[in-house]
Amino acid sequence: MHVPALGTGVAQGSRRRGLLVAVLLGLPAVASAAPEPDEDAAAEGVDRPLEVSGDDDAKKPADGTGDALEGAVAQAMPTGSQGPVMGSPEQVSEPGAPVPDAAVPGKKKKKKDTGPKADTLGEAPDEADKVDDKGGPQQRIRVFGRVFARAAADERQKYERDLGIESARVGVAASLSNLEAEVSADLASKTILKDAFVRLADDGKRMRLYAGRFKSPFLQRSQESAWRLPIQERGLVEDYLTETNALGGRRLGVMGEMRLKEAWGLKFSAGLFEGGEDATGKRLSEDGSARLSIRPFKFLTLGTSTYLTQVIDGTKQYATAADAELNLWGLSLTGEAAMGRLALGPFQSQSVLAYWTVPVGHNGWAVQPVVGAEALQLQGGIQAQGHSVTGGLNVLLADSFKAQVQAERALRPGDVAPALELSVQLATRFR
Repeated sequence: MHVPALGTGVAQGSRRRGLLVAVLLGLPAVASAAPEPDEDAAAEGVDRPLEVSGDDDAKKPADGTGDALEGAVAQAMPTGSQGPVMGSPEQVSEPGAPVPDAAVPGKKKKKKDTGPKADTLGEAPDEADKVDDKGGPQQRIRVFGRVFARAAADERQKYERDLGIESARVGVAASLSNLEAEVSADLASKTILKDAFVRLADDGKRMRLYAGRFKSPFLQRSQESAWRLPIQERGLVEDYLTETNALGGRRLGVMGEMRLKEAWGLKFSAGLFEGGEDATGKRLSEDGSARLSIRPFKFLTLGTSTYLTQVIDGTKQYATAADAELNLWGLSLTGEAAMGRLALGPFQSQSVLAYWTVPVGHNGWAVQPVVGAEALQLQGGIQAQGHSVTGGLNVLLADSFKAQVQAERALRPGDVAPALELSVQLATRFR
């Protein structure tokens, strides 16, 4: 019987160990091409721990080839700190490729940022604060629009039915990191152009500068978006001060704004705006307007605003208002009081509005009962009173559609007696 030499046995052991290493290193490369094993075969081929005899140390070749091979095996095997390699071979095609998010436990794939859903800056200036707080996209261009269709029956006109398009707004807004621009028009209004302005801001959104045509910072209800407003019109007081006496509203002008989130969300806005016209149609000097608001609690906002006409030539008409807004558990309550001097003499006004948003199901539907009251007192050369009581119910769908049923009994300046108005409004928007 022939006995192989000792050197020959060592060489054969080294070659077998080298073959084993090659097989181990080649497994990842052929794993993707290998068919899935049969369950029975897999059961028979269950991995068992390798038993290493203490005599292996004596059988290592003197040239250190065994140490090098064992080092290669150690590098090929994943360590405990690395953890298991997740993901299929199709996901990780190269050894150096990054592991997909889906292969890492606890790491979710980032959703595409479609931008915060908020009203346009020109329609609701305070909505810009929510966009900045949520971190809006650095660059965005969007087209927006809305349509209000209203049917009304007014006792002043012997309940003659009136059906028409109350508002048909369309516009374009562009946003960059430090610049925003907006242009909008109302096709159902006598004044087609509504907003056309640019807004510059610093990186922290603490200082802002407006230029163009936009809302002057006067009256809390004027700052509210027509879409968010739970009543169909802005009310007796806002209509009389803004539309009849030209205090506030949309004007051509410039305005500076400062916002300090760390100081109760303090926000201060002040600007100069194009003045009104006298009886002959001559343009008067510029008007001035300012507003200050704070939010001591997340559910409470306090503010004050003022409007001054002809600030350069000497103010002749002015108004100052104070307001508060409470939002808690779906209930919203706003109140505002104003006083000042109009062309007919001094005036005072009070407004209160309450509404409760109640979700219905989980598909975006909600109902919103609303009630409000207003009072207006005119003094001086003419004595007059104005007051109104409003109640209604709104049905909302996913912030894109709403139906409003409203009843208002009001005595407006110039009316002989209070009158009742019933109205229904359907509204939809896109953005």
